[in-house]
Amino acid sequence: QVQLVESGGGLVQPGGSLRLSCAASGFIFSRYTMSWYRQAPGKERELVAVISSAGGSTNYADSVKGRFTISRDNAKNTVYLQMNSLKPEDTAVYYCNGRAVGLREYWGQGTQVTVPS
Repeated sequence: QVQLVESGGGLVQPGGSLRLSCAASGFIFSRYTMSWYRQAPGKERELVAVISSAGGSTNYADSVKGRFTISRDNAKNTVYLQMNSLKPEDTAVYYCNGRAVGLREYWGQGTQVTVPS
């Protein structure tokens, strides 16, 4: 069965770093565009970063440009989000997403990132 399992979340002080991982199984990972979304309490889900299937193209929300880096290792079926210079406004549940034209979309269960004020 298909699974996307996020890990690496936690509590980090402002200015600190975290590396999130999303391990995929049950589908052909290398065919999928992978993304990280986040949702803070009382706010809409926000697209944070996206990476193309081969890793050759990335895009970021303006709020995280220069601080976050999305990457993937297709041999390990894993997508990463390196988060540096974390701010309290980065506090959210972070979700891994995979999609491909003509194929089903998949979501992970989310991992909590907390950056206190």
